[in-house]
Amino acid sequence: MTAAPAQPDLLVIDDEVQIRRLLRLTLEAAGYRVREAETGALGLNEAAVQRPDAIILDLSLPDLGGLDVLRRLREWSQIPVLILSVRGGESDKIAALDAGADDYLTKPFGGGELLARVRVLLRRQQPAGEVSIARFGDIEVDFAKRAVTRAGADLHLTVKEYALLRLLLQHRGKVVTHRQLLRDVWGPGHEEDTHYLRVHMANLRKKLEPSATAPRFLKTESGIGYRFVDQG
Repeated sequence: MTAAPAQPDLLVIDDEVQIRRLLRLTLEAAGYRVREAETGALGLNEAAVQRPDAIILDLSLPDLGGLDVLRRLREWSQIPVLILSVRGGESDKIAALDAGADDYLTKPFGGGELLARVRVLLRRQQPAGEVSIARFGDIEVDFAKRAVTRAGADLHLTVKEYALLRLLLQHRGKVVTHRQLLRDVWGPGHEEDTHYLRVHMANLRKKLEPSATAPRFLKTESGIGYRFVDQG
């Protein structure tokens, strides 16, 4: 029996308690998991640690401006971002889009339009040219459903394990360096924490490889990084 698809994980960065409550009610009713941050600094930290599927970002925050948050985020991540702001001027929208926003919605907003825009963001999350399903050995990875099975049975991966596997599959046949894996999965500031990788790769191999001590698919490139090798 295959488990239900994982709930998409959304991060709301907004200092207004009422707006966060409204967003949570609307989004959770539609099946999303919602995290909250009331400042730009907290939002950036949450994005780096939790790696949400999409971010809803207010432009007016008490510490960092929304555009500053967006620019810092884009230094290391392409997580889809929907700007939610009372500023409806054309110049505000252009500035946000130029800074890396994927979409822009003006307050007040309708719940139906918000959900439609979130669905578009999540569809954009899958990189162009990436297949929706990857198979190797008796493993199947369904990127659209964020589901992994082994011989047809559901296989539980942690958020970090899934992110590592996805990144290696995106670059199959190529070496992905320790720094790139740490930056993309754990966020900036963790590029030297190679012990994280050793632990999570060991766990991935136990779950995915026929033999964790003699891996067929998840290869170590000593002193450099890891590489996914498709051997059928």
